[in-house]
Amino acid sequence: MARSTLTPPDPPKLWPTPPRPNPTPPTFTGHPDRKRRRASLLVPLLVTALVATGLGFASKEVVPVVQALSLCRADDASSIIPKDGVLLGVNLDWDSETLAQHRTNLGHDPAVVVQFSDIPYDQETWSHTTNAVTQVRATGGALLLTLEPHGGLATMSDEVIAKLATDLRAINDQGTPVVVRFAHEMNGSWYSWGQQPIRYVEVFRKVAAAVHSQAPGTSMMWAPNYGGGYPFTGGQYAARPGTPDFAALDTDHDGALTMYDDTYSPYYPGDDAVDWVGVSLYHWGNQRPWGNNDVAEPGKFLAMLTGTYSGTAGNDSSVPDFYQVYGVDHNKPVAIPETAAIFTPARGGASELDVKRTWWRQVFSAETHQKYPQLKMINWFEWKKYEIEINDDVDWRSAGSPAIRDALTQDLPDWLRYGEDLGACR
Repeated sequence: MARSTLTPPDPPKLWPTPPRPNPTPPTFTGHPDRKRRRASLLVPLLVTALVATGLGFASKEVVPVVQALSLCRADDASSIIPKDGVLLGVNLDWDSETLAQHRTNLGHDPAVVVQFSDIPYDQETWSHTTNAVTQVRATGGALLLTLEPHGGLATMSDEVIAKLATDLRAINDQGTPVVVRFAHEMNGSWYSWGQQPIRYVEVFRKVAAAVHSQAPGTSMMWAPNYGGGYPFTGGQYAARPGTPDFAALDTDHDGALTMYDDTYSPYYPGDDAVDWVGVSLYHWGNQRPWGNNDVAEPGKFLAMLTGTYSGTAGNDSSVPDFYQVYGVDHNKPVAIPETAAIFTPARGGASELDVKRTWWRQVFSAETHQKYPQLKMINWFEWKKYEIEINDDVDWRSAGSPAIRDALTQDLPDWLRYGEDLGACR
């Protein structure tokens, strides 16, 4: 994006990174009963047990057996994209709530369930994903699998990618669609895969090629960090001057990385590799210090989505219009993989209900649906956790108490789509 000559650039700011689940993999308990399409009576009971429990998900030997059983399979990744309406999903704290309990809270099964996993992964790590699938399969929804190569992009060998594709195929063949959000927030400077556009695009394309050829019920999501505060200087993995990556990121060719460089396009892997585009949008408060209980400014959510935000938190008007460029121009379904409004119980300010209701009314507004039809997925971050960015405990949940839950369910519009609307295997 060209540098404006009308106003001097705002000083760089580092927006807080989106809240992350706890790094310790969750232990899954209390899986709900699930309905499954009845298999042939000739199916060996042992294989049926493996399918039901998920124990065979990572086994290459199980895949052809499952295919031969003619079980309900997810074999068309595009089928989860609603023709009208938006999938409503959840990023759930598995340690404190099951999907069955979440359904009781909201009255619907989520259409999408978010799960995080390291990659490369061992069998124990992958078991947390397959345990999540056990719950997701009961809802008829899809899994949004966020894969984090914390060892760096160099760890994504051909063998690691091939194993991933095989394991995803096994999940698809047991009835669950998957959306892979690989190495998200790659434009940030805080992850080991960050600000390395040349290698990132290469690896993403390799993963996408394997997934597209081997796991037909799985799609690929490209999900950069929201561009406010770019180029996020000071992070451990910030691009260094003089490197090819730095040159690739200097989109206005002025020899420096600034907020006037395009925060998204250097990292885009190409239309053939990308099925979904996503950007997480959070309300962290209205100004520094972050974390205070502030009611969001009118129109903030859509302004962030379209790169037009200019308010108390700063001037982000040089950020590209994510929705227009990638949703409309590239014709991709747009996702908000994570969203929520910050409420810090130990601090004063607006009430929890006012903070959260103001935000979700923006997210689920009639304008959101009517003017942005390429928006196809919104997932709420349903966690209560300590946030290092503000050194305090934050309750991000939309259903953490009866009062908040009841207010939310009253405001949910009829254009949202749920697990029961997907028609996946149940």
